[in-house]
Amino acid sequence: MYSAMPGGDVAILTGRFSLLLEHRGKRPKVHESAYVAPTATICGDVTMGENSRVLFGAVVTAEGGPVEIGAECIVMENAVIRGAPKHPIRIGDHVLVRPRAYLTGCNIENNVFLATGSTVFNGAHLGEGSEVRVNGIVHLRTVLQKDSLVPIGWVAVGDPVEILPSHEHERIWALQEPLDFPGTVFGVERGPAGTMTPEMTRRYARGLEKHREDLPLGAGERLIVEG
Repeated sequence: MYSAMPGGDVAILTGRFSLLLEHRGKRPKVHESAYVAPTATICGDVTMGENSRVLFGAVVTAEGGPVEIGAECIVMENAVIRGAPKHPIRIGDHVLVRPRAYLTGCNIENNVFLATGSTVFNGAHLGEGSEVRVNGIVHLRTVLQKDSLVPIGWVAVGDPVEILPSHEHERIWALQEPLDFPGTVFGVERGPAGTMTPEMTRRYARGLEKHREDLPLGAGERLIVEG
């Protein structure tokens, strides 16, 4: 539970210089027992559960899609967790996100281990007890069943999933291309990079412009807990 104060407020329990931001009218909701380290950033519609920790330099940002972090999760140094409009993020309980991991628009069940440098893309789903080892990748709209393992530097792609070494590029691409990264993430038809990339960056820039309206929350300011 959140520790509510009169009026439904709950105190922010963070490091002295943590950056918490209201984004698109939504404020982070941090459990009273959770901790956000100095230099970490929590932006927008982010919920942190009981006894969870976000460490130095990590960024958790709800950019049009909410981010939900369960109980006793650890988000380590310089990790990035990003919710997207069509792909919110849900992270279950007891999930360890190691340094430099990048998660965007995915669903992570309980007891998952994401090693240093691992990447999980939009629409991916990681079953309970899964493990992605150092620099492993779980690609767009890929589903890992319970207790799955992605070895060091390997790539998981598709549903049903194939888990492949990175040098098998042709096989990876054959599975990845129909998943339609530019269409799924940016709403852009695939084409040559010279024509596709300018449209992707234009659309992304329009969405990111909303950050101009972000409101930093002052030290010790209280968060509204909805409901």
